Amino acid sequence: MIPMPPLPAAGSPPASLAQLFGRGQVDVVDLTATLSEATPVLPLPPEMAAIPPFRLERLAHYDDPAEISLQHAIHTGEHVGTHFDAPRHWWSGRDGEDVAGVPVRRLVAPAVVLDAAEACRRDPDFLLEVEHVRSWQDRHGPLPDGGWLLFRTGWDARSHSQELFLNADREGPHTPGVSPECARWLAEETGIAGFGVETVGTDAGQAFRFDPPFPAHRYLLGTGKYGVTQLQNLALLPATGAVLVVAPLKIAGGSGSPARVLALVPTSAAFG
Repeated sequence: MIPMPPLPAAGSPPASLAQLFGRGQVDVVDLTATLSEATPVLPLPPEMAAIPPFRLERLAHYDDPAEISLQHAIHTGEHVGTHFDAPRHWWSGRDGEDVAGVPVRRLVAPAVVLDAAEACRRDPDFLLEVEHVRSWQDRHGPLPDGGWLLFRTGWDARSHSQELFLNADREGPHTPGVSPECARWLAEETGIAGFGVETVGTDAGQAFRFDPPFPAHRYLLGTGKYGVTQLQNLALLPATGAVLVVAPLKIAGGSGSPARVLALVPTSAAFG
């Protein structure tokens, strides 16, 4: 846990955010996976619409006759790569915000990291339960009101390969996630703004079999909370003390968007 900075001496103004950056006292950690045609995409059950993968279409190139620029068209689904889920993404949040309607204040907020990477290494179907979160709170304090809970599973190490990332067999994908009971508890009993994961979606790979199916989507989005997925580098963050910056495209009517996700982490020098 990063300690709180000491109070400034009487009569001395506190350091501004710009000063902290200028002194190199804030690290910026990129939590975003590179978006390319190799980015893993979740295969959905046959009764659901398929998610189109990312693709660039060349429109202009310097080496083409009469062209002096490089331009592409982007073809992708809203929920590909590191991406943001708005409440409207799920039927339970259909009357909630689209991506363009999310207040920017909720996109910059404190974040905490619950690390279950070792448990997920032993069991790829590991589920986060309420008692895991309560145990974390006993050590680190309460979840941040209006902030993010980031669930570290170590799954970002697999993101270079669709096969490893989805870890699928005839039963479907086997990836960690959150239990229905914990998803409902996080949605209804905590003040977090959102839930972030390293896996392809906020639900476990086998969540289509749960009762209810896809509980993270149903409960979190249904209560006006958000999701962010396919994060990288959560191992570089402290358990508490980081600030998350989530920057989806401002898409009118959008249910989600690829996003650049950054974490701001004060260095020890920021505390004197």
